[in-house]
Amino acid sequence: MKQYNVTGMSCDACRARVEKAVSAVPGVESCAVSLLTNSMGVTGTAPDELIIKAVTDAGYGASVKGAENSADPGKNAEDELKDTETPKIRNRLIASIILMIPLLYVSMGHMMFGFRIPETLNTPIAIGVYELLLSAAVMVVNQKFFISGFKSLIHKAPNMDTLVAMGSAAAFCYSVGALFSMIGVSEAGNKDFAHTYMNEFYFESAAMILTLITVGKLLESISKGRTTDALKGLMKLTPKTAVILKDGIETEVNIDAVKPGDLFVIRAGNNIPVDGTVHKGSGAVNESAITGESIPVDKKEGDVVTSATTCENGYLICEATRVGKDTTLSQIIKMVSDAATTKAPIAKIADKVSGIFVPAVIGIALITLIAWMIAGYGFTSSLPKAICVLVISCPCALGLATPVAIMVGNGVGAKNGILFKTAASLEETGKVKVIALDKTGTVTKGEPVVTGIYPANGTEENVLLKTAFSLEEKSEHPLAKAVCAYAKGLSLESYDVKDVDVLPGNGLTGTVNNVKTYAGNKEFIENKVSLSDDTVNLFNELSGKGETPLFFSKEDEFLGIISVADVIKEDTPSAIRALKDMGLKIVMLTGDNEKTAAAIAGKAGIDEVTASVKPGEKEAVINRLKEFGKVAMVGDGINDAPALTSADIGIAIGAGSDIAIDAADVVLVKSRLSDVVSAVKLSRATLRNIHENLFWAFFYNVICIPLAAGAYTKAFGISLNPMIGAAAMSLSSFCVVMNALRLNLVKLNKNETDNIAPSAKTIQKSKEDNNMKISVKGMMCAHCEAHVKKALEALPGVESATASHEENLVMLTLNGEVSEEEIKKAVEDAGYEYAGIV
Repeated sequence: MKQYNVTGMSCDACRARVEKAVSAVPGVESCAVSLLTNSMGVTGTAPDELIIKAVTDAGYGASVKGAENSADPGKNAEDELKDTETPKIRNRLIASIILMIPLLYVSMGHMMFGFRIPETLNTPIAIGVYELLLSAAVMVVNQKFFISGFKSLIHKAPNMDTLVAMGSAAAFCYSVGALFSMIGVSEAGNKDFAHTYMNEFYFESAAMILTLITVGKLLESISKGRTTDALKGLMKLTPKTAVILKDGIETEVNIDAVKPGDLFVIRAGNNIPVDGTVHKGSGAVNESAITGESIPVDKKEGDVVTSATTCENGYLICEATRVGKDTTLSQIIKMVSDAATTKAPIAKIADKVSGIFVPAVIGIALITLIAWMIAGYGFTSSLPKAICVLVISCPCALGLATPVAIMVGNGVGAKNGILFKTAASLEETGKVKVIALDKTGTVTKGEPVVTGIYPANGTEENVLLKTAFSLEEKSEHPLAKAVCAYAKGLSLESYDVKDVDVLPGNGLTGTVNNVKTYAGNKEFIENKVSLSDDTVNLFNELSGKGETPLFFSKEDEFLGIISVADVIKEDTPSAIRALKDMGLKIVMLTGDNEKTAAAIAGKAGIDEVTASVKPGEKEAVINRLKEFGKVAMVGDGINDAPALTSADIGIAIGAGSDIAIDAADVVLVKSRLSDVVSAVKLSRATLRNIHENLFWAFFYNVICIPLAAGAYTKAFGISLNPMIGAAAMSLSSFCVVMNALRLNLVKLNKNETDNIAPSAKTIQKSKEDNNMKISVKGMMCAHCEAHVKKALEALPGVESATASHEENLVMLTLNGEVSEEEIKKAVEDAGYEYAGIV
C-alpha cells in the first residue's frame, strides 16, 4: 500500500469524492481515504502522477507521503501528523467573535433589549449598513467555507462547506436585498415604513452560522488531534542519533547513517537507536516502549535489542541488524498508520449515505422553502427554515463515526502491544467464534525446561545432576540444553568427560570420571541396566503428563531420571478461561502425539485438541472449523503461515517468525496469549463504539433535519432558527469524536477477580486439592528459589513451597487458610514481584 497526503477535504462528502476519483484511475486496485489524518492509501500499479492528477481534478490537493521529507531533511513523519489546522481555526474563531460582539450588541441587544447605541447609528439604514459591514467581515474571515463550498459545487461534488456557504450566503443576500428595499422606501419618503424592513435583516444569522460552525470545527479539530496521539507518541520514540564504534573510535552520527553490520555503543540511560544483537557487554534494558512490560530485561552477548528501548544500566556494544524503516519501531508505526488509511467493512454503510447526503439536503431545503411558501407563509418566513435545514445537517458525523473509533482503538492496541494491520482486522477480530491455537510457542513457551529430578535409590540428587550436566553439555539437542541451563542456574560444575559419542534417536555415551556413563531414552538405557517396576511406573506417569523422561546410568548402575518438558506459559490457563467466558470455542493444534497433546491441553484448560497435525494439514483444519463461525488462528512459526492466511483472522505471536507476522492480520508484540483476550475485547469495544457513533449520526440527522424544516411546528409548535441549527451542527461531530475517545478507558488484561481487593480473596485448603500455583517474577537462580521458599513457608497456612526460577512459578501446599494479600506481601518483602495465582 502506498500512502499520500490529501489537502482541501472538509467533510465526508469530500472523502467520498476523492475515493471515487482515484478508484477510477486505471491500475488502482483499492483506495481508502482518511478524513481523520488527511491521508490516502492506494494499492495497485497506477503511477503517482495519475493518482495525484485524479485528486487535483476532483478539486483537492495531493502529494506522496514522505516526499516532503526527502526534499526537507529536517522534516520527519511526525511533522506530517502535526496539527496545523487547529491554530488557524482558533485564529479565525477569535477574529469572528471580536466582530460578532458589536454586531450582536446592535442587532439583538439594541433591537430586543433596548441597549444604547451611538447617535450615528440611530436610523434603520445606518443600522443595516453597520450590520452588513460587520457580517461581511465575518464572512471574509471565514472565506474558507465559501471557497471550498462553491468550488466543490462547481465540481458537482457538494460537501458540508457547500451547505454552510449556501445557508450563510442566502441569509446575507436576502438581508442585503431587504436593506436596498429599505433605502428605496426611505428615499420615497416613507421612513416610517422603512422600519418594518429591519425585521427582515438576517445579517447576524449569516455571521453567527459561520462563527458557530467554526466553534464546532475547532472542537472537532482538537479532539481529532487527540485520536492520533498514540501514533505521534510512537514517532517521538524514534532516536535521532547513534554512537558508532569504528576502529576503536566512538563517533556520534545521525540515525540515518547507521548501516546493518555497524557496531554501536549503548551506555546506561541511552536509547537503543536501531535493532541489533549484543556483540559485547551486558546490561538491563527497559523495553516498556515496545512491549509495555515495565520490568527491565537483562541482556548479554547474543541477545536481541530493539530500537527505542532504554538501557538502564550496564554497557553494551551491539551490531546493527535492522535499520531505518526495517526496525521494529518503524514497522509498528507503519502498521498503525496503514490501519488508519484502510476501511472497516462497517464503514460502507456511511459511505452509501454520504454519496447522496449533501445533494439530498439541498433538495430538502428547496422543498422546505417551496412548501412553506405554498402554505402561505411567504418568502420571509419560509427562508429561515430552508437555511436551518442547510446548516443543521451534518455529513461529518457520518464520515467520522467509523474512522475515529478505528484510530483510537488502534492506538489503544498499539500502546498495549496489540497491532491491528487494517481497520477490517480491528473490526472482525471481535466477531470470531473459534480460536485455534498452535501449541509450541503459543500455548507453551517453546523452550524445554527441567520439570523434575528423580534420583534412584542410593544416588544423590547432586550426583545425578552433575553427571547429566557433564554428558549433556556435549550435545546440541534442545532437551540437553534444558538440563545444562538448569545445572548452570545452580552454579554446578561438570565432571571430567572423555570419549563422548552421540547416538541419534537413542542418547549419548561418555566416560565420566573414568567410568562409562550413558544418557538417553528408556529403550536405550534398558539395554544397559535393569529398571525396577517403580521406575517404569514413574516413566508412564511422566509421559502421561506430557513430560519427556531422560534416563541416566553408569556401567551397570541406574542413576535416575530427569524429566524435561515444554511448559505452558504462565498466563495460558487464565487466558483460556477468559476466552471461554467470552463464549469462544478453543481448539489446540499440534504435531505432537495425542498423549502429550492431551496432557498440555489439560494443564491449559483446553477441551478440544487436534493432535499429530502436519504443517500442511493445519490449513485444512482451519477450513473445517469455519463451520462453527469465524475462526482466528494464533501461531508463531513458519509452518503456521498457511493457517494464519486461511483463517478469517490470523494472529501472530510477536516473538515468532517474520513470515508468520507477515501472514497475520494482528500481531501481539508481547508474545502473550492473554493479549488474544485483549485483542478480542478491544475489537468488540471498538465495534460497539462504531455502532454508537453511527446511531448518533443517523439519529441526529433523521431527527434534526425534519425539525429544522418545520415538520413538528404544526403538531408540537416546535421550530428552530438558523443560529440554533448551526450550534447543533457544530456539536454533532464533536460528540462523535469524544465518544470514540472513550475507548481510551477500555481496560485490557483485566480479569473479573482483578477488581476484588486482595484482602478479600482468601485461599483455603479444599478436601480435594491443597495445592496452589502462583507466579513470581524476578527469580534468577537456585538461591532466589530458596529465598522465596523460606519467605512463603514462614506464613501460617503454608505447609511447603517449591519454586522454579525458569518457569517463574511457585507451587504451594496449604494446610490452612491464607490470604492472597499475605502471600503477595511475603513475596514482595523477599524482593520479588508477585504476579498472581496461575
